[in-house]
Amino acid sequence: MANKYDEAYQQSINDPNGFWGKAAEDCHWYKKWDKVLDDSNKPFYRWFTGGELNTCYNALDYHIENGRGQQVALIYDSPVTDTVKKYTYTQLRDEVAKFAGVLLDQGVKKGDRVIVYMPMIPEAAIAMLACARIGAVHSVVFGGFAAKELATRINDAKPKVMISASCGIEVKKVIPYKPLLDGAIEMSASKPEKCIIFQRPQAKAALIPGRDIDWNEAMAKAKPADCVKVAATDPLYILYTSGTTGQPKGVVRDNGGHVVALKWTMKAIYDIDAGDVFWAASDVGWVVGHSYIVYAPLFKGATTILFEGKPVGTPDAGVFWRVISQHKVKSMFTAPTAFRAIKRDDPKGEFIKKYDLSNFKILFLAGERSDPDTIQWSERNLNVSVIDHWWQTETGWAICANCMGLHHFPVTYGSPTKAAPGWNVQVLDANCKQVKAGEIGALVVKLPLPPGTLPTLWQNDAGYKKSYLEEFPGYYKTADAGYIDERGYVYVMSRTDDIINVAGHRLSTGAMEEVLSDHPDVAECAVLGVEDQLKGQVPVGFVVLKAGVTRSNEEIIKDVVNMVRDRIGPVAAFKTATVVKRLPKTRSGKILRGTIQKIADNKEYNVPATIDDPSTLGEMEEALIKIGYAKGRK
Repeated sequence: MANKYDEAYQQSINDPNGFWGKAAEDCHWYKKWDKVLDDSNKPFYRWFTGGELNTCYNALDYHIENGRGQQVALIYDSPVTDTVKKYTYTQLRDEVAKFAGVLLDQGVKKGDRVIVYMPMIPEAAIAMLACARIGAVHSVVFGGFAAKELATRINDAKPKVMISASCGIEVKKVIPYKPLLDGAIEMSASKPEKCIIFQRPQAKAALIPGRDIDWNEAMAKAKPADCVKVAATDPLYILYTSGTTGQPKGVVRDNGGHVVALKWTMKAIYDIDAGDVFWAASDVGWVVGHSYIVYAPLFKGATTILFEGKPVGTPDAGVFWRVISQHKVKSMFTAPTAFRAIKRDDPKGEFIKKYDLSNFKILFLAGERSDPDTIQWSERNLNVSVIDHWWQTETGWAICANCMGLHHFPVTYGSPTKAAPGWNVQVLDANCKQVKAGEIGALVVKLPLPPGTLPTLWQNDAGYKKSYLEEFPGYYKTADAGYIDERGYVYVMSRTDDIINVAGHRLSTGAMEEVLSDHPDVAECAVLGVEDQLKGQVPVGFVVLKAGVTRSNEEIIKDVVNMVRDRIGPVAAFKTATVVKRLPKTRSGKILRGTIQKIADNKEYNVPATIDDPSTLGEMEEALIKIGYAKGRK
């Protein structure tokens, strides 16, 4: 007998116009679309062409007009500042409308870019929604990124205005943002006209006269701004993701498909109705924060939580349970890393017993592969459904999931279950041929991608085609390898490029190698992601020194670790590197990264036929044992 998932999936693949057209009826449009799916310019498919709407209206004003004005829209919970603050839909709309007026006062208009470089405070969400209100394109940069990384994004997006705060707070450490912001602007070719700074009491920032504007002073003078009509195909935001060259790629999200798809997912995947409380324990700088802290819960009329803290240390491994209990969270979404940290500090789940979790129904994990041990620990201690699901910055929402609002399939550890409706996931070999069930190959998605995904890269159509569409014509390349079993369950095995996944943050090892190679004593280097029980993967560096270097290895390693921290940021979690005599290479000079990674991860490997000198693998194993990896690892 067919279930709701099977019915939805079949219609989404066989009749995408009917399926997504119906979902779109649940959203507010100033002008209805001419076409649901416009395939007139393949491979650049567009959704809801001809339609006009406003994302902020769908998130806030729509619910106020439908009687939810006094319902809580957003809860700011900050254990690092000992603050809990609630905004009703009306209060949040009023703040957003006023800040939209601030942006208009600074000359920001429809289509202009605005970079948001903020900690996890309500003003970050207010800034994003204010941009959407007036049709400006926001680009949020994670507050932990260093000045150089911020500068590359300024150069690509060319923002008219920057929005930042005086500081962020990491557990008990105050991190001033203004010096990073000033440094980024100094090294950027593109210069923003204004910077709006929210002053936090933990650290006041010195403002530059004529360029910098105090958030509160500007808000006191501003007039509220109304929503601006935008085309469904107009960009809502740019979100930069690591590229294999170290040059970030600007993933574009449009307005129409984004509202339709994300609103639909709240019930279909997360089983959230209007009025329910949903918590995505992520950061607004990442795609999860965009999709499931700021936008989707508000599109649905739910209550969303913006949490400024960590799973452990703010103050202890019970903080997640305190938040769930205090705010009556129904579904939560976080990275497996968070639960590994909690499990490490509280292996028996003693903190869980202190809180009433009776409203809590489902835990969703994503951002990296969820190891069976973490899922089983969570199931055992929380007594709720624990759902692994798979998606990417580019996709904006889940490619594969156990769609809890449609049908709950039996959980299989190691699999994010089945492709979500809209996603025609297949496994191909190198010749673009489908492989048999159970055989590993490249995980791809048959075009068109569903709404809410990336229509292209920011001002880089050629890069979009090259990165995602060329290798497998007619398909989107996920750059993940895996297989699909006879039941249709998908298994994601590994990356097929040099992007590693550190605690749910996708980072390029190529970018880290560029930093290491800049060191005056380093002749060549390699950075690999090796398995880590807590973070999923961590980067490990190998450096070959130039001849005649007199400084100690320890000094040089300290240097390169600090260089990565300064240029890419603490988020890279780059703490381990070692000096080696030489790197294993092919005869053509290519470093055998895959083989080194297998040695580090204690996996079986064959000596490649193309290797230049097999003895280098033994040297590499010795080096890895010395730093706590490979067979000597405890």
